[in-house]
Amino acid sequence: MPRVRVRVPASTANLGPGFDTLGMALSLYNEVELSDEGDGLQLEVEGEGKAELELAGERNLSVRAVRETLRELGCQPSGLRVRQINRIPLGRGLGSSAAASLAGIAAAARLAGVELSTDELLARAVPFEGHPDNVTPALIGGLTTSAIVAGRVVAAKVPVPAYLKAVVVIPDLTLPTKRAREVLPKQVPFADAVFNLTRLALLLTGLATDRPDLLAPGTEDRLHQPYRATLVPGMEAILEEGRQAGALATCLSGAGSSLLALVNTDDERIGHRMSERWQREFGIANRALVLEIDRQGLVCLE
Repeated sequence: MPRVRVRVPASTANLGPGFDTLGMALSLYNEVELSDEGDGLQLEVEGEGKAELELAGERNLSVRAVRETLRELGCQPSGLRVRQINRIPLGRGLGSSAAASLAGIAAAARLAGVELSTDELLARAVPFEGHPDNVTPALIGGLTTSAIVAGRVVAAKVPVPAYLKAVVVIPDLTLPTKRAREVLPKQVPFADAVFNLTRLALLLTGLATDRPDLLAPGTEDRLHQPYRATLVPGMEAILEEGRQAGALATCLSGAGSSLLALVNTDDERIGHRMSERWQREFGIANRALVLEIDRQGLVCLE
């Protein structure tokens, strides 16, 4: 039977001030294997979210993306076998839904024998998310800026120093994006908008010109992190712990609940200090991972 397999990286969005525009791919991967066989849907999930995602059946995000893409491409298989290998935790601000939808779209197109361009993949994936900040790095890798301009996604890569790594501290605390957006204000003070523009400029300049001293001030934010701190116990204290331990910069990963530290040395020690204090002082069970910046994005394995 024809079979395809794709791999998609996790992603962290915002990086502090880049709300809904910045995203960075990380070396933690989901895979989707797709084949035309049997009758109806056969869904198998391994790893993160197994019970929840198998129970969803046709409502599973990857399955929905596969079905919709095949229908739009005029391909009607007699049956579908979808196998997901999930390493990206759900509801933790690491782009699990972007990876799921993008993997489903790419696998379906490959099964149908259709070559979709980067623009076409983005155009199909973004409606599942509502914004492109996670989808873009998951597709093309690296650190990306993206925006919807005149109805289409415009995206570009930002240079990132080769030594940069990410420490991600993942709590046993899910935070749906919908809930994380509900706490944000409808309007923000003018001074806060200007503050974020200045910090975003520092962050991008620091990365593009290898000025690590600019990263700490460049990841400061007033548009979303102060409001989301109410949903992530100990967030500000643990971010400060990471900076004190030697991280170049720290921030909330996406909408949360994971915390991110950008590092160039002592990465395991930094992660351990953040993790240990979160558990000890705030009772938040968690795990710390040291991840590379993924530079490839989506890859077709078969």
